[in-house]
Amino acid sequence: MASSTSTVRASGRLRAAGRLRSRSWWLVLPAVVALCVFFVYPVGRIVGDSFFSGGFGLDHYAQLFDDGVTMRVLVRTILVSLAVATATLLLAYPYAYLMTIVSPRVRALLIIVVLLPFWTSLMARGFAWVLLMQDNGPIDRLLGLQLMGTVWAVIIAMTQVLLAFMVLPLYSSMQSIDRRLLSAAESLGATRRSAFRRVYLPLSVPGIVAGFSLVFILSVGFYVIPALLGSSQESVVAQLIQERTSALLDFPGAGALGTLLLVVTLGLLLLVRLVARRFGAPSIAPGGDR
Repeated sequence: MASSTSTVRASGRLRAAGRLRSRSWWLVLPAVVALCVFFVYPVGRIVGDSFFSGGFGLDHYAQLFDDGVTMRVLVRTILVSLAVATATLLLAYPYAYLMTIVSPRVRALLIIVVLLPFWTSLMARGFAWVLLMQDNGPIDRLLGLQLMGTVWAVIIAMTQVLLAFMVLPLYSSMQSIDRRLLSAAESLGATRRSAFRRVYLPLSVPGIVAGFSLVFILSVGFYVIPALLGSSQESVVAQLIQERTSALLDFPGAGALGTLLLVVTLGLLLLVRLVARRFGAPSIAPGGDR
């Protein structure tokens, strides 16, 4: 009798779980529809036009490798994005670490400082950097550096604009690290620096990978800051795509360039994931692999 009762209860729980699972699809459906309408369909059209404009062919992709300009711009864009991601990581890591060890009141103040730039539009921040870096501007007069129209101006401004996108993933990852692990390592003879390097740093790798990937992706497609602070001689891919679409009306060529940039970006992100997995933190969960 007890066995039949437990069987009935188990079957009831299974039916309830099945109903809950079927209802959850309706909760996900609006996001899936929005993703398909505003991302999958436009990207599919761009990729399709790059291949099927005037018949199927790779002519537009071949032109990217033959014009002598696109590859230089693509390499410059990747290097600028890597530089921005690295600079934000170096600045954000100690800041995020500080957020995990201060009092809640100070932490709230630090979060406000991080989010403060979001209260101002990107265009306003871009023109603020123009005022700072222009010839005879504050930076030129105080430091004697003429940064306007250079790649360095773009890197500095983009680092400031995207810094919050590195701080927040790092802080989210660091606050979940049990600091008693550092005390345990020091009690076993490790120095404070060695404990940080061999325990804390590997455990923060997920936040590093998340922040680095996010900043890199945003940097690759940035247009406003390079257009305001850069120059046509040192343009990035976003500027080249804008020129192809507005000035040359070469939409298939712009689609091919965008597709190539997407493939290269995905390849680099995959490489970052593989490197992070190779040097990442071992699992310390009970029963996890060690």
